[in-house]
Amino acid sequence: MKALIQRVTQASVHVEGEEVGKIGAGLLLLLGVEKTDTEENAEKLLDKVIRYRIFADENGRMNNSLADSKGELLIVSQFTLVADTKKGSRPGFSTGATPELGEKLYQHFISCARKQLQSVQTGRFGANMQVSLVNDGPVTFWLEN
Repeated sequence: MKALIQRVTQASVHVEGEEVGKIGAGLLLLLGVEKTDTEENAEKLLDKVIRYRIFADENGRMNNSLADSKGELLIVSQFTLVADTKKGSRPGFSTGATPELGEKLYQHFISCARKQLQSVQTGRFGANMQVSLVNDGPVTFWLEN
């Protein structure tokens, strides 16, 4: 399971012109699920995301986590994160989860996040989405477990 997280001042996701998720200050998380991933992988990655210290403390240093800052979280599924890009000029997706497993683990990740955070918004699994964001910093990290 892989996550690309971006610290944002705001982010939103639209499907067919309809806004389906929107946050203020917090994290935009793009989530990719591989065929070997489990619910345990999802829980470990979520814990890392919530505790990752990338928000400014009172001295302007990155010492606070999403939980510390009481920031919002926007979770968007993105299967292209698990693409194999090592050879050639076309990505391979043989390591990606089936749509059924991907959606199951995406929903599990969301459910666990909502138990731990006050504000969790999402995209729509499998949909063609348009994501807008204002990256704060810019601060972007690639996380996996």
